[in-house]
Amino acid sequence: MPTENTATGTAGTPRTVDGPVADRPAVDAALARRLVDTQFPQWAGLPLRAFEPAGSDHALYRLGEELMVRLPRHPGAIGQAAKESRWLPRLAPHLPLAVPEPVAVGEPGFGYPWQWAVSRWLSGDVATVDALADSREAATDLADFLLALRRCTPDPDGHDAAPATGPDQLARRDAGTRAAIRQHADVFDATAATAVWEAALAAPAWDRPPVWCHGDMHTGNLLTTRGRLSAVIDFGELALGDPACDLTIAYTLMSPRSRSVFRAALGVDDATWARGRGWALATGLNAYTTYAAVNSRVAAQTTRQITEALNG
Repeated sequence: MPTENTATGTAGTPRTVDGPVADRPAVDAALARRLVDTQFPQWAGLPLRAFEPAGSDHALYRLGEELMVRLPRHPGAIGQAAKESRWLPRLAPHLPLAVPEPVAVGEPGFGYPWQWAVSRWLSGDVATVDALADSREAATDLADFLLALRRCTPDPDGHDAAPATGPDQLARRDAGTRAAIRQHADVFDATAATAVWEAALAAPAWDRPPVWCHGDMHTGNLLTTRGRLSAVIDFGELALGDPACDLTIAYTLMSPRSRSVFRAALGVDDATWARGRGWALATGLNAYTTYAAVNSRVAAQTTRQITEALNG
């Protein structure tokens, strides 16, 4: 599992800022080692090493050859360990691509305040635009994955309620998105961005039962093996809601040609497509505002995402 996202937070609460520095505990390999050795002594003999590049949400450590340790860096990332541990084992058998396999949930300790996770290592390379933008196969594979995810029942085992998103999640981003459009008018066409955003808000809402959404579908959360999509990772925003949020991947990864293949395979109606385009614009501007000045990789990725959303 060689990477994780940069906190665009589509389905859940917008994660525009990772919290003040005071809210971020110091995390290093020595802390991870102590937590593992005391709570899971069966793994005390396995080598542990920091994995780079880590994401903004978690510090990542390889544990032996088969395991990954993920420690949340800030309050916005807590809760993912428990969520993935509860839901991914139930959803995984129904999905055509691999997803993280939770192994254990660790508890706070040694001054570290939150639960943390151990999962199976997923091998693969991070999906890239250069490799997959024009791939009809990748577009179809992603559509198949999202359709399979949506077909899963809210609670496959009938034990407890699934996490849900509100029907107005896109509208909640209105003020922030308009502010970002104004802030970056020297970089992105403000008139075009406003038109895309207002069309998304005006589109009829999702009027069917809520479905499972990954919530943060972008290239950093897709892995490939031998040039083909093999896994989807980072389910911190997993929830039930409007599937338009997952259409962001059409603008982060795909070209216009493969995007049309993706849309046809999903069978997306005009209203959902308009809302999805709005999600791509809003989350792209969110990440651009937060990270572009300090991270050239995010700047390039989000510039492409916003530009593709504006171009349609």
